[in-house]
Amino acid sequence: MNSVFKSRQLDFLLKIVLFTLIIGGAHSYLSYYFVDTNLFFAIWQIYLFLFVVTFLVFTVINYRYSNGNITIFNLFLGATVLKMILAIIFLLPLLLSDIENKKIDVINFFIPYFLFLFFEVFTINTFLQKKQ
Repeated sequence: MNSVFKSRQLDFLLKIVLFTLIIGGAHSYLSYYFVDTNLFFAIWQIYLFLFVVTFLVFTVINYRYSNGNITIFNLFLGATVLKMILAIIFLLPLLLSDIENKKIDVINFFIPYFLFLFFEVFTINTFLQKKQ
């Protein structure tokens, strides 16, 4: 494997673990003190899902870019659409459930979703700018 690929992967892994722990910890704290209902998905489940899909998208893009494919925009868009589909599949049990107030659970998922998406875009943009 390419050493640049490995170093970027290790760097991203460290950053995403730190990001997940900070954002997840803050989310857990806020949820514990300010949300008085039981949530459909545990916070750790949401963050595990977001961590895995974000890491996989970055890995695929990093792999393709490290192997000389510098036109990764279409790949990134396709991976983002796939990530959205996976998010809907992840939320499907909630959406099909008989819970009355689903709004809190949906907000509980999509705020971290967009934070992870921003983190992913920022990180990919950063390594693309360093190469050029």
